[in-house]
Amino acid sequence: MLPKVNQILHIQVNSIDEEEARQEYKSRIADISDGHISMEIPINEASGRLKRLYPGDELSIYFLTDGGVKNYFSSSVLGFNDDVIRLVQIRKPEPASITKVQRRNFLRVPAELDIAIRLSDNYQFVAMTDDVGGGGISLLCEGFIPVRNGLTVGSWLLLPFKNGTIEHVPFKSEIVRVKPLETGRQQVMLRFVEIAESDRQKVIRYCFERQFDFRKK
Repeated sequence: MLPKVNQILHIQVNSIDEEEARQEYKSRIADISDGHISMEIPINEASGRLKRLYPGDELSIYFLTDGGVKNYFSSSVLGFNDDVIRLVQIRKPEPASITKVQRRNFLRVPAELDIAIRLSDNYQFVAMTDDVGGGGISLLCEGFIPVRNGLTVGSWLLLPFKNGTIEHVPFKSEIVRVKPLETGRQQVMLRFVEIAESDRQKVIRYCFERQFDFRKK
């Protein structure tokens, strides 16, 4: 059963930041076409704040049917429509993909990978990741690095695969959380905001390879 126009969607954004991933937003379906659903800008009812979304954002969504049954599906942001009011266009799910069990899209795995971060033309640094996922990464910085929440940075990530190939994945990301650690380092969580889908698939492939290694142990 597909959701209908005017139905309320309950949305979580798949984020590398666990705190952000727990946040739930609500939106109303404005229109449904053959390939996508147009919905209003999601709002966090607890804070009253609208959620800024980006093309490619992966979403876990549910809607309620008779008896309060939750129907879950996964989707992604396709773009925006600014005709009268700003609407978010998300991928329309296949009816068979809608389930009563919640599933998260992106696997996250612990991984120590080299990553380069460019804050400006004159300032960049190299760090080590501590986990990686299809929606973003978390990295550890030695000492104080002048970063802040909401800052967009350019990056590239080095991915070594089991077959011996090494891929360089470029992307732009938003800093969603900066956490000082007792060791004196900073943990910085990044969410992909501009990454080629082919490069995102390389990250996901690496995550599956890592997960397979964990299962063998």
